[in-house]
Amino acid sequence: MTTGPPRTASAVTADIYGGRMPSHAGDFAVETHGIAPVPVGNRYGTAGRLFTVWFAPQINLTVVFSGTLAIALGLGFWLGLLAMVIGTVIGAFAVGYLSTWGPRTGTAQLPNARMAFGQTVAVVAVIQWLSAIAWGSLAGLFGGDALAELLGIPFWAGVLIVLAAQGIIGVFGYELIHRVQAVMTVVLTVIFTVFAVKLAGGHEFVSAPTAAGADLAGAFMLEVAIALSLSISWASYASDYSRYLPADISRTAVFSYTFAGLTTAYVAVQAIGIAAAGVLTDQTVLGMSSVMGGGVLGALTLVVIGLGTATSNALNDYSGSLALQTVGLRIRRPVSAVLVVVLTFTLIMWLHSGDLARRFEGVLLFVSYWVPAFVAIVVIDWRRRSAGRNVINPAEETTSGADAWAALVVFAVAFAAAVPFMHNNLIDGVVAVRLHGADLAYFVNFAVAAVLYCGYHRTQRRRATAPL
Repeated sequence: MTTGPPRTASAVTADIYGGRMPSHAGDFAVETHGIAPVPVGNRYGTAGRLFTVWFAPQINLTVVFSGTLAIALGLGFWLGLLAMVIGTVIGAFAVGYLSTWGPRTGTAQLPNARMAFGQTVAVVAVIQWLSAIAWGSLAGLFGGDALAELLGIPFWAGVLIVLAAQGIIGVFGYELIHRVQAVMTVVLTVIFTVFAVKLAGGHEFVSAPTAAGADLAGAFMLEVAIALSLSISWASYASDYSRYLPADISRTAVFSYTFAGLTTAYVAVQAIGIAAAGVLTDQTVLGMSSVMGGGVLGALTLVVIGLGTATSNALNDYSGSLALQTVGLRIRRPVSAVLVVVLTFTLIMWLHSGDLARRFEGVLLFVSYWVPAFVAIVVIDWRRRSAGRNVINPAEETTSGADAWAALVVFAVAFAAAVPFMHNNLIDGVVAVRLHGADLAYFVNFAVAAVLYCGYHRTQRRRATAPL
């Protein structure tokens, strides 16, 4: 049995954050190992695994439903698809780059962020933990709906089944997640391919824009933001699923498989959502079953939707458990995974109780507004630390109190600066309204954080080199 690292004084290598690690592909014993760096001698696997672990979770009705929003905004098929591609590629690029940190550090994305944020990373970790719950809720409501429709049970009971399944996967951890996603890549690809073929054969799906002029431009930028919110949301999870890979693995391969898995899945499934908007709308689950023709195939589709939701949400569950440890709570990773499941149920029931489209869009956008600033800060810090080094142990890195607070202040200021540019059903920023609904908050959030954080470190360097 593989054990965790020896006890040290470091916060991220304490016994509670270590534990049993998988030792090879197919090792399905419960992973109790948490955020402590995985020793080089315990690494295994190939970069190719990253394609399926990032592909399968995006083949779900949350992504389909986000595609339908392009038609609701008046973009039509081709403009809607173009906006989706632009947003997806930008976000996937960030996730692919951050994924390369896993093999170089042996730890997850939030513990890696400790290098930039120091002890203030606890604030970011709480936000990430809440975000994981929110994302799990957006996906879970469709899975619960599918099982409720299939089994003739109340919606809440369908949700409980989905959450129980995702909780089991999340508790078993890293290796089971990778293996399940490999299997679900095949299953989900088959089902959604059949759906796409049936949709193309029986429905008119290439629609023209219904918006025009400045309204059309605003809607286009809003749809870019919607797609970006989906793909970049994984940035704070990225190295969670590459941290067991060998330290000398090709960075290009890690980036490429991650990027390809995300972009291929998102573009394909969002295209289905845009094409099927007329038959799906709020009744996404029933609409998909109807297109499949009902009967055995329709029932099988509902089963796959429910199963796919559970396996997709397992990533939210797993990463949420790592985030909770990063807060500093001395709680075993499997226990924190169960806590994520319990809170996800509450949010799903709220989403389902009102105007789904409005609440879905509002949560979808709002829950990721903080991520671009996070990416800017950790990347700038990483580039500064990693120059000339292939392997970095975050547990041995130091961060001054001033640097830690500077990172948090920049993070908060960047978010505040982005508020006027936000456009969703929770916040209508004054700039976004004047721009006919264009949501530029993600880009402003990133730019402000990058400028301020770079400026801070340049000032610190000048002070350090200034003559006495």
